[in-house]
Amino acid sequence: MIPAKINITKVEQAGDFALRLSFDDGTVQTVDFKPFLTLSRHPDIRAYLDPASFAAFRIEYGELVWGDYDLCFPIADLYQNRLMPDAVFEKAA
Repeated sequence: MIPAKINITKVEQAGDFALRLSFDDGTVQTVDFKPFLTLSRHPDIRAYLDPASFAAFRIEYGELVWGDYDLCFPIADLYQNRLMPDAVFEKAA
């Protein structure tokens, strides 16, 4: 169950496009962003397949963001390590 209010407290790079996220309730998730970035058709999102662009993340107000909120994700999805529904992966396969 997701707490009513949750914040990211720490982010570490854990691979080319994977980040280890620490949340304020002690939960830690390693999230692989590569499938999301690869399957996206939007050029502004695919631009983050560039390792330098991807590595320019930051925590702002407990959320993980890139640029001027060019790329951000609902914190509940990051907490559950579910960037996309399973159906998207099944359809892509």
